Amino acid sequence: MNVDALMLVTLGAYLTAGFVVGTLYFVCLWWNARLLAERGGAGVSILLMLARFAVLGGVLTLAAREGAMPLLLMAAGVLIARFAVMRGLRAVVL
Repeated sequence: MNVDALMLVTLGAYLTAGFVVGTLYFVCLWWNARLLAERGGAGVSILLMLARFAVLGGVLTLAAREGAMPLLLMAAGVLIARFAVMRGLRAVVL
């Protein structure tokens, strides 16, 4: 495998990792909002919110340490995940 193919595989892995982390982030956001609205668990909701921010921030920070392209691809994966989760939840909520 030459260097260009290896670079494409690596960059694809960053995009995929961003999609996975983004999907987990937005599904947990939906779950967190329902928890707060239905049960009124403000303390648990705040802890979950901080955990979501910490995980997403940590993963994006690790990508940023690798360079601009991995960070951009991971952020693009998170953005794609947002659209996918919101589209999937539209059917559940409505």
